[in-house]
Amino acid sequence: MADEKDVRTYSEPAGGWGALKATAKVLSLQGIPIYGPNTLFHMNQPEGFDCPGCAWPDPKHTSSFEFCENGAKAVAWEATTNRCTPEFFAMHPVSELQAWDDYDLEMAGRLTHPMVYDSASDRYKHIGWHAAFEKIAGHLNALDDPNQAEFYTSGRASNEAAFLYQIFVREYGTNNFPDCSNMCHEATSVGLPRSIGVGKGTVTLEDFDAADAIFIFGQNPGTNSPRMMTNLHEASRRGARIVSFNPFRERALERFLNRPGFGGGSNF
Repeated sequence: MADEKDVRTYSEPAGGWGALKATAKVLSLQGIPIYGPNTLFHMNQPEGFDCPGCAWPDPKHTSSFEFCENGAKAVAWEATTNRCTPEFFAMHPVSELQAWDDYDLEMAGRLTHPMVYDSASDRYKHIGWHAAFEKIAGHLNALDDPNQAEFYTSGRASNEAAFLYQIFVREYGTNNFPDCSNMCHEATSVGLPRSIGVGKGTVTLEDFDAADAIFIFGQNPGTNSPRMMTNLHEASRRGARIVSFNPFRERALERFLNRPGFGGGSNF
């Protein structure tokens, strides 16, 4: 959590060299200042992996910098050298951890062992992999119908892991596996079919190359989808009019520095 002394008036633009500096700081904080940048160069690449931070489509012709500050931070959290061991949970009961903020919980690091909650001690305790799978199987096999189970996974999981996960769920006999996207898009799956006939947006990345006007409602691309800034920059240069509606004044809405020279999609 930031101290009050770290809060200051920010007159510089969002993105640009400030984003590069912030990314370098996060990589160092997670203990990956050397191999971290090499991992980022594989993000959103044809032979690499998709960014876990957003679902912005990849251009046909990628550069080495197909990521933004937000995506770089998400990958740094996943690639961290910080480790959360059974000893950590032995020192901290769940009632204490519930009072921690998200940042401090994240900084505890990656889990090193499967854990199970023990209500008697109010702590998570180490359980072996075989015992963990037996416990899961026991609960699943005790159900009268597979549809009585619901399988939840975070949007932070990789596409590859999510693909294997959904195969397991379907083999079990159900398709009850919503992920965090439901929280964002449940309303669109109901509202959009009634208004345009399909449950998702119909705009493609190629549409940015031909649009004469682009309207953005309810979100600031510089904060929420910085990789869009390259496409908006290119559209503006060829004469397209861009109108943004966002009542929340953010620095990235007022002044944003995009660096196309670093490659499409980069907000460095």
